[in-house]
Amino acid sequence: MKRKLKIAVIALFLILIAVGFVFYGKIQSLSQANVLVDAKSSKALYIPTGSNTNDVITLLKNGEYISSDENLEWLFSQKNYKGGNVVPGKYTLQPGWSNNDLVNHLRAGRGKQEVKVQFNQIRTKEDLSGRLARNIVADSASVAAWLNNSDSISKFGFNKNTIISMFIPNTYNMDWNTSTPELMKRMGKEFKKFWNPERVSKSKAMGMSQSDVVTLASIVYWETKLQKDMPIVAGVYINRLKRGIPLQADPTVIFATGDFTIQRVLNKHLAIDSPYNTYKYRGLPPGPILIPPSKYVDAVLNYTKHDYIYFVAKEDFSGESYFAKTLSQHNIYANRFRKALNERGIYK
Repeated sequence: MKRKLKIAVIALFLILIAVGFVFYGKIQSLSQANVLVDAKSSKALYIPTGSNTNDVITLLKNGEYISSDENLEWLFSQKNYKGGNVVPGKYTLQPGWSNNDLVNHLRAGRGKQEVKVQFNQIRTKEDLSGRLARNIVADSASVAAWLNNSDSISKFGFNKNTIISMFIPNTYNMDWNTSTPELMKRMGKEFKKFWNPERVSKSKAMGMSQSDVVTLASIVYWETKLQKDMPIVAGVYINRLKRGIPLQADPTVIFATGDFTIQRVLNKHLAIDSPYNTYKYRGLPPGPILIPPSKYVDAVLNYTKHDYIYFVAKEDFSGESYFAKTLSQHNIYANRFRKALNERGIYK
């Protein structure tokens, strides 16, 4: 009996020693340096929305942020780093951190970072996708897919051609982990905010939708960069629309070709069969040919009322334009500009 008791005591003692070693190891892991980051710089860990504890451990291992994941899962459990405590974001890790430092940092949710999303003068949906996804978790492929999804777009009142008119150029502060649906919801709100009752009233008085106004503003942007000429150029196109005259806007033809290096629109370009070729088709093109700055939208809404039907750039390349009421007068100005192009060797 005594022998059995003695064996039991020894066994219990050995178990306690083993448990002690395990516990000691875990305690040691709390304070030992484990984060592998270049001492000259910090390294960012990106935790996507919807990640759980196992996902974070996988990210840490695969990204070589840590030298070992031993006892890390145990520590996560002890500090209740799970569920809603796993906050998505961009976490800056420091060299030499222990597991305890690491978990405290993650557990505090300090990775929720605000970034700036900027865009302006974007020509295509592909370019817009890349620009929007530059600083947020949503990737350009998912943004592009959304912009080309008729069901998603229609819920906001647009189609595949007009959707870029929803994007009001500005600098927006957003969370880094903004998803594509969240991004579009935000852009929809900004669109409604921009189109206040005054702007909506003016567009209705013109007999144009908000997308129509943005489309015309995108053409005016390509035609002039002078503040004083913006409403005048807009007025020329409004006059043409009212009289049923084709817009004959060179920028729409360039857009139709897809070659934005063209400096001179030639007859071969005018022959392109595209709804964006406003020499062939009357009225506005199907949608904007770029995302214009907001001041161009306001220039269209506040266009100058006049009798001009034509305009052409001045031959001194100052950016100013000649405006004309008759074709004969316009041809005089147009010939001056053609001659100036020839003298500069601009033939295409």
